[in-house]
Amino acid sequence: MKNFVLTCLAACALSGQVVAQELTSISLRAPRTSGGITILEALSQRQSTRAYAPQMLTDQELSDLLWAANGINRPESQKRTAPSALNYQDVDVYVCMEKGAYWYDAKANKLEPIIDEDLRKLAANGQDFAASAPVVLVLTSDLSKMKGGDTETNRLLGAMDAGIVSQNISLACAGLGLATVPRGTMDKASLAKKLRLKDSQVLLLNHPVGHFVE
Repeated sequence: MKNFVLTCLAACALSGQVVAQELTSISLRAPRTSGGITILEALSQRQSTRAYAPQMLTDQELSDLLWAANGINRPESQKRTAPSALNYQDVDVYVCMEKGAYWYDAKANKLEPIIDEDLRKLAANGQDFAASAPVVLVLTSDLSKMKGGDTETNRLLGAMDAGIVSQNISLACAGLGLATVPRGTMDKASLAKKLRLKDSQVLLLNHPVGHFVE
């Protein structure tokens, strides 16, 4: 009986450790919507960079970056910083970090946990520089949000919508003094499974993001 009780206590303790290690939602800081460099300066400084310092983005940098990518800029209408075809708002942004992967909930300004695994190598898919970035943003287009669903036209529209979000990320990085490069290479099959994507979600682009190497 004593051994049984000890076993149960150990199991409960172990269970508590597992729960403690599970990912939880992250409430992001309010994004800054003013200040910084001008749009012309950001265009002048935009560049593709394939080397990143190891330190993590600050909480404010991550919030600003995600808002710039595809956040809510008109709360009264729930419209975004990035336009989309017929306002489908089909692009989802996933955030892959060492501690796990999250979905960016723009309306709640939160990161919702997906999986407590480091998926950056799947996004890198053999190009190690991409896995070295502290953050990798993954962009998908959800064709179920479009009239007609999975059609050739909607796939083209989704790709264009993701391209606009990608450019927002590039310009935001230029403005925030961060390094990035837009990429199409990734292990799409494995990423789709790990990110628990719906069949209607198409993986399109990813952006490793970090500070510049000094």
